[in-house]
Amino acid sequence: MANALAPSNPVIPERFANPLRQIQGAFAQPAVRRAGPMALMVSLIGASALAWSALSTPPQKMLYSGLPDADKAAVTQALSAASIDSNIDEATDAVTVNEEDYSRARLLLAGQGLPKAAPGGYAILDQLPMGVSRAVEGERLRQARETELARSIQEIDVVTEARVHLAMPESSVFVRDNAQPSASVVVKLQGGRALSEAQVQSIINLVASSVPGMKPEAVTIVDQMGGLLSKPGGAGQSGTEQRIALQRQVEEKYRTQLIQLLTPLVGAGNFTAEVQADVNMDETQATRESYDKEGALRAETGQWTGTQAQEGQAPGGIPGALSNTPPPAASLQQPQAATGANGQPVAGGPAPNPSKQSDQFARSYDLGREVSVTRAAPGGVKRLSVAVLLREPDKGKRPAMEIHQITQLVRSAVGYDQARNDQVTVISRKFAGEADAASDGPAWYDNSWLPVIARNVTAIVIALLVLLLGVRPLAKALMKKKEEAETPGRTALGLSADSSGEGDEGSAALGTIAVAPPVTLDEIEASRNYDERIGKVRGFTRDNPARAALAVRDMMKATAQ
Repeated sequence: MANALAPSNPVIPERFANPLRQIQGAFAQPAVRRAGPMALMVSLIGASALAWSALSTPPQKMLYSGLPDADKAAVTQALSAASIDSNIDEATDAVTVNEEDYSRARLLLAGQGLPKAAPGGYAILDQLPMGVSRAVEGERLRQARETELARSIQEIDVVTEARVHLAMPESSVFVRDNAQPSASVVVKLQGGRALSEAQVQSIINLVASSVPGMKPEAVTIVDQMGGLLSKPGGAGQSGTEQRIALQRQVEEKYRTQLIQLLTPLVGAGNFTAEVQADVNMDETQATRESYDKEGALRAETGQWTGTQAQEGQAPGGIPGALSNTPPPAASLQQPQAATGANGQPVAGGPAPNPSKQSDQFARSYDLGREVSVTRAAPGGVKRLSVAVLLREPDKGKRPAMEIHQITQLVRSAVGYDQARNDQVTVISRKFAGEADAASDGPAWYDNSWLPVIARNVTAIVIALLVLLLGVRPLAKALMKKKEEAETPGRTALGLSADSSGEGDEGSAALGTIAVAPPVTLDEIEASRNYDERIGKVRGFTRDNPARAALAVRDMMKATAQ
């Protein structure tokens, strides 16, 4: 029954009923009220210091991330030796530096070969666990080969970074299914540098020789700008590209000669030269054959018939004796006349043989032949145009004789040929002023020092605003309360003077009383009128409050008696 009449909600103690009122009461305590302005001032100073530290610290930029501890220690040590502040972000495990020191830090570490986090290509195979599949093993081997090739290509002074991708299909037992391996190379070149044709061909041969079965035509090289350095199929440059490349080489050769000639004469920067060369890229090949009118007998076949030997001249003598007999004396025989097709003798020919009746011959003659092959290689200059602009001196002009001499020198340097209609022009003019060149530079708001100055100025302004608008009023209030606490009697005395009816002269009277000398009893007795006596009594009460209190107590006792 008693439990049924009990309230369902317990009674909340009074001190926990209204937390807001409790907080207000705590702040209303005299000690808290006296310490409140000081606490507020300290908090404002701390807030200004925090804002200063946040704004004065330059923004950080990530230098490297994911480095091992050895490389991280080497990088931080190198940066500290170069007076570059570095931090290690615990969240991302990255090394950061100030934004304005980023480029200098990268150059410094690149010059020292840091970081060395990239392991050797075949070091990847050391981390290969046991029991991996054949596919994973093949991919690791290919990755190691790519890394080693990239490191080999980076040894070229022009190449900063390199990446190699190998496409190596699996071998098949069927010849028609076998695909040739190929490779792609991406190179990052140094600023203002370029790979020559010989260097590109060297990289192609290096990659093709490192992979079994790869042909140089299957290697593709691309730079960091996306430009194709290797030619498709390895066929080399086309006709137009060869013409342009050869023309540039010829023009650069002449331009270099002009610079070497004119620099000692007029000084560096006091002239500019341009060369336009019309190069003959036509390749001519001619073949000529000539024959000798007089032929030469090469072979002769035939037969001829004649009359029988005369009667009465039968052979005689001892057989075998002719070999031991000296030959008969030589005798002059009449030439036989040549006969034509009908058997008649030919005038001017040898005399016919009287014993020959007919002949039949087949003769072959070789005619003299001369074969001449002429091949004119491309690269000849068909026409040359040279223009040279000289800077005029600050005072006066260049004489015509000097310009004529420079023209003759330029003609001699480039091999001037009037038959080719070559043209050489040399003039002297004023160059653009240095102020115009300086105006083309970056604007003042693009300088790197401007964000630093703006950040520091902003932090200083915030600190000044906190001091002027927060700390200074609180300091004044504290000083005023301290003065009021030290002189409570002066404030009460001033209020009494104002309430006595003195009007606007109350403040002046208060100031006079505050600086008046102490009042004695003799001065009170020597007062002339009632008002002066009242003033002396007030001064005596102000200077001697204890004696005044005793006097009031004695007066109250006397009245009571």
